[in-house]
Amino acid sequence: MSWSAASFDWNQARAFLATAEHGSLSAAARELGQTQPTLGRQVAALEEDLGVALFDRAGRGLILTDAGRELLMHVRDMAEAAARIPLTASGQSQALRGTVSITASDIFSTLLLPPIIADLARSAPEIDIELIAANELRDLSRREADIALRHVRPTEPHLTARLLGEGLGYFYAAPAYLARRGTPETPADLKDHDLVGFLDADQMVAQLTHFGIEVPAENIRYRSDSGLAMWEMVRQGLGIGLMSADMGLRSPDVDLLFPRHPAFRYPIWLVTHRELHSARRMRLVFDHLAEALTAHIARTHARFPAA
Repeated sequence: MSWSAASFDWNQARAFLATAEHGSLSAAARELGQTQPTLGRQVAALEEDLGVALFDRAGRGLILTDAGRELLMHVRDMAEAAARIPLTASGQSQALRGTVSITASDIFSTLLLPPIIADLARSAPEIDIELIAANELRDLSRREADIALRHVRPTEPHLTARLLGEGLGYFYAAPAYLARRGTPETPADLKDHDLVGFLDADQMVAQLTHFGIEVPAENIRYRSDSGLAMWEMVRQGLGIGLMSADMGLRSPDVDLLFPRHPAFRYPIWLVTHRELHSARRMRLVFDHLAEALTAHIARTHARFPAA
């Protein structure tokens, strides 16, 4: 397979990459903000230029051919290199102005970060903050965010991370639910109760089993991919739900169950791209978040000494 520099078209390569990663032209078109016919023409033009088929058409989906898989590795490397250009440039900026984007779960974005950002605004008023509330991981290498608050340790070599501490999670229920169904005395009693959880019930069952709590999947009767929506269903008395201690402390209308036994613990990592970490405004925001969140974690643990 040959591809001369003179004939290189990054739009075609980007169209191919998006299609390969999403498995369909329609999904790739939505990702790139293009129409499906336009994207299809770019992929077809790339196949014609290379003289090979990059996809096998299978119903509405697309499957990479051997040539497509080989090309995909190179195009991904190109995309990573292209993403590093603005990263490197941003990393050299020493100005305390500009935009910094932060991504975190919807719970943390709503509960923890706004007051921390407000405090930052008083000391660095020329830095604009873009807060991305998303429960899925954003790709920092592609500038989907500058700084991320995560509950899993990053493995990518170009990212730098700081472990801020450990969060606590407990079971909670609304008084209306407990009045209707009774109050469980131990975690083992949850097998006889309705639960509110995330969309993947089997995954939640596996996580609870890991912590020694046996709950049938059919007991997880109410589910959402949003932590805020899930919590609201708990507050409405639909069932017992897992939630971070931070949210529980701010919700006097729900009851904490089994206060001496955290249902789960989770690490809290602050992550950024290595090149961005050297930029003055990025470093300022990163360090401000780290200091404020570390103090918050310590205060939360002080409220639950048995944990």
